[in-house]
Amino acid sequence: MATTPTGVGVPPATAGTEAGASRGAGHSLRRTRWSRRRLANSLYWGACSAGLAGVAVPVVWVLAGVVDKGLRDWHWSVLTTQTVGNGGGLLNAIAGTLVIVIGVAVIVGVVGIAGGIYLAEFCPEGRGGLLRGGSEILSGAPSIVLGYVGYVTLVVRFHWGFSLAAALAVLSVMVVPYVVKATEVSLRSVPTAYRDGSEALGMPTGYALRRVVLRPALPGIVTGLIVAMAIAVGETAPLLYTAGWSNNLPTAHLFHAPIAYLTYPVWTFYNQPYASAHRLAAVAALLLVVLALLLIVISRVIVGVTQRNSENSGSRH
Repeated sequence: MATTPTGVGVPPATAGTEAGASRGAGHSLRRTRWSRRRLANSLYWGACSAGLAGVAVPVVWVLAGVVDKGLRDWHWSVLTTQTVGNGGGLLNAIAGTLVIVIGVAVIVGVVGIAGGIYLAEFCPEGRGGLLRGGSEILSGAPSIVLGYVGYVTLVVRFHWGFSLAAALAVLSVMVVPYVVKATEVSLRSVPTAYRDGSEALGMPTGYALRRVVLRPALPGIVTGLIVAMAIAVGETAPLLYTAGWSNNLPTAHLFHAPIAYLTYPVWTFYNQPYASAHRLAAVAALLLVVLALLLIVISRVIVGVTQRNSENSGSRH
């Protein structure tokens, strides 16, 4: 006969019944907990899916409308003819947009990457907080405010007029914080062992930065630069204040030479009471979408190539 801790005898059948009931209760409790976890997991993924749909559906709806309207009004002559009044083509706007994007990429690439390298590698702690705060404040400034400041100071005060130089200056100031932040974050994500190993091998700081530290950080830096270029492509307000508009192709003059760009027809021509102007606005919006997608594809290709080269270089070493 089984005995309890108190020494009272318990029949074996009763002890077996109690043990089975205990095991059954434990199994039921585990099943209840598992059901609650599955329910919580389902609710979580449902909320995530609803949030994603709330963001993606409006974006897809807008893009579908832009593409549909642009394709219905598309004609190949927009790529080969210049704007004439409310009609014609968009060759001058396409060329002007490409010039602006390339100019912004050069200026922001030099200033932004250099600033990010300084903040990540050389800046003292006390000064870094002030510079980062200023950069974040600048990135949060409304684009129309920066455009108006550029108009008052560059176009009017310094007598630059509506020009490529004024447009590049304002757009570069607007997007350089993104490149600075992307560069700094990418460099700080590189393991400290890379720097320690370079120092242990006696590499100069500049050489180690170029050959060892920048390589793994390059995908993030390129992504930040492409994002800055995409932002510059889609801006309208700063360019209205600084670039003006021109029916002619861009020239080599940096000052007192207005320049065309694709966002101008989208903003201005759509509000005019002419069917030809509406068609140009729809086609210009389609070209902006295509240009943004091309920038994304180019960034992905560059990131993939740099990562592959970095892995191959690391395996060789």
